[in-house]
Amino acid sequence: MALQAHNSTVNSVRFSADGRKIVSASYDHTVRIWDVASGKLVQTFRHTDRVFAARFSPDGHTVVSCSGDGTIRLWDINTGIEVMKFKRDSNVLCDVNFSPDGNYIVSSSQDNTIRLWDVHSGIEMKQLLGHSQHVCSTQFSSDGKMILSSSKDKTISLWDVDSGQRLKQFKGHFASVIHATFSPDCRFIVSCSLDNTIRIWNIETGIEWKILKGHLGHVNDVTYFPGGQTIIVKFEFGDCKLHANSKTFFNTKKNEYYTFFLFSFEVRICKKKKKNAH
Repeated sequence: MALQAHNSTVNSVRFSADGRKIVSASYDHTVRIWDVASGKLVQTFRHTDRVFAARFSPDGHTVVSCSGDGTIRLWDINTGIEVMKFKRDSNVLCDVNFSPDGNYIVSSSQDNTIRLWDVHSGIEMKQLLGHSQHVCSTQFSSDGKMILSSSKDKTISLWDVDSGQRLKQFKGHFASVIHATFSPDCRFIVSCSLDNTIRIWNIETGIEWKILKGHLGHVNDVTYFPGGQTIIVKFEFGDCKLHANSKTFFNTKKNEYYTFFLFSFEVRICKKKKKNAH
């Protein structure tokens, strides 16, 4: 199945919690909502610059997006209306995510800050300061008590939401850490970097537990499946004629994988393949 409508690079793709919808964010300044069963385009929302990330709210009724236009916007996916606009300054916003209860938004930007916002009032609640370069990704823990961030300063940080203080810092990557995410049980962190590696960290000890090497291109997204046994990897490949992103779903138990290709103008889901046993 190919979902076609964007006319520039698709930068972010996420499912809704019930798996029935997909939200995509693109450099064509748009956020698009898709119906998974039919593949049809349901809604289109517009920023005034490239859109870097878009996420569903926990209840699936709202989407939050962030853009190079310096804004975070909330959209009602049923009415197609922009519910709220958060604008701090002209800095490019890199990532945005809802808290598990849907009451807060965490954002990261190129001014090296992480900001916590109240969804209902639009008020900035606090800033988390400590990274020395652009903050590439942010995420709440499943209980909403911690925030995880990754940065171009080659580090990953764990923050306490209530105090705003940094709890731990994880060092080991040799280039920008593009994304970091919690395991479902919040015991581990998986991160990916422009050093072409994926690293798994033990949160309690702060020690790097495992490093996965072998990608020839930059690894720019990684996450866990809900069961915690599968890691999803998104990496870049291409030449002057074709440039695409590939998402590979590794299952360590079944020795199988899926590959998703995110081409410049479309999202394409390719059939299941067998991974060679070693």
